Amino acid sequence: MRDASPLTPRAARGSRHIVLLGAGHAHLQVLKHLAVQPLAATVVTLITPYSHQMVASMLPGFVTGRYSPPDFTIALQPLVQRAGLRWITQNIAALDATSQTLQLDDGSSLGFDLLSVNTLPTQDRARVEQVIPGAREHALFVHPLEAFVELWSRVTAMGDIQPLRITIIGAGAGGIELAFAVRQRLPNAAVTLLCGAKPPASRCKPQMQVRIVGLLKQRNITVLQDRAVAIKSGFVQLGCGADLACDVPLLATGTAPQPWLATSRLALDERGFIAVDTTQRSTSHNHVFASGDICSRSDQSQATCGSYDRLAGQTLTYNLVAAVTRGALKARQPPTVAVNLLACGDRYAVGSWGNYSFQGRWAQWLKDWIDRRLIE
Repeated sequence: MRDASPLTPRAARGSRHIVLLGAGHAHLQVLKHLAVQPLAATVVTLITPYSHQMVASMLPGFVTGRYSPPDFTIALQPLVQRAGLRWITQNIAALDATSQTLQLDDGSSLGFDLLSVNTLPTQDRARVEQVIPGAREHALFVHPLEAFVELWSRVTAMGDIQPLRITIIGAGAGGIELAFAVRQRLPNAAVTLLCGAKPPASRCKPQMQVRIVGLLKQRNITVLQDRAVAIKSGFVQLGCGADLACDVPLLATGTAPQPWLATSRLALDERGFIAVDTTQRSTSHNHVFASGDICSRSDQSQATCGSYDRLAGQTLTYNLVAAVTRGALKARQPPTVAVNLLACGDRYAVGSWGNYSFQGRWAQWLKDWIDRRLIE
């Protein structure tokens, strides 16, 4: 679906134009707010590449076969209709934050007075190919989720016929959860977790890391502290020079900044993401806000694996309204203690709360409850 009205450089005279780029969790909260309290004299446009939003934290449940795609997919149309927005289903080709214009894939341009960016995680395939030659031809990328979900059924179809050798490249929270999920769905497969220079779950609390490493061993998941330097048909070449036999390499490496950020004129952090202050506003352009994986995390508590942050959307909503009404912005206050949950397959999870760690089926129930609450 896309708005059929012409794309004008700015909103109608006398009104402000807000563009919401992406439908991440923070923007879903903005839509919920606008449905109840519309902004006066303001035109709001949502730009997304898809007509729906998949919840990444529920992907392991899909891999195990416990969830079907509708279970972790949010339809955007009802939200857009309730909020009374314009909606464009396009990808962004370019952004010029200084001239306040966006260029869309179809060649059209769109101006804005205020921009908020909350796009989904992406994997830069060209960059990955440079680091791991052969990845684009032979590997299955986790992002975008829509493509992974479509292709995963082919993997399970092969795995139901014959034992597969599956290597998960990347040992962050997402990669570890995938390893556990693959083990459950394909019990006859040889599952290897390739974690690079650091041990698995290195960003987790120490006690939680010990639990995860123990479960990986218990579930017969091979852990290799090495990196992939090339992928070819039938094997992954390791940094140590050895070849690891592999039928299906799964790329669960870290997300990359959107390519159009490099020429956006926005201040970026050392990783190439949008630099923001504690109010989630760009450090270089006052009319640009950002939230989620697209922006720097200098304003946040140190990231941990499997963490849930529900405050970013609330703060972003408040500050977007304040920017329109010329009110004072407020800084986001990350929780001093956050719950971290990591799915381990078989309706089992590991978690931490402050310095306390735990595991069990009840932890997975808690994770499911949090995820389903988001969907609802």
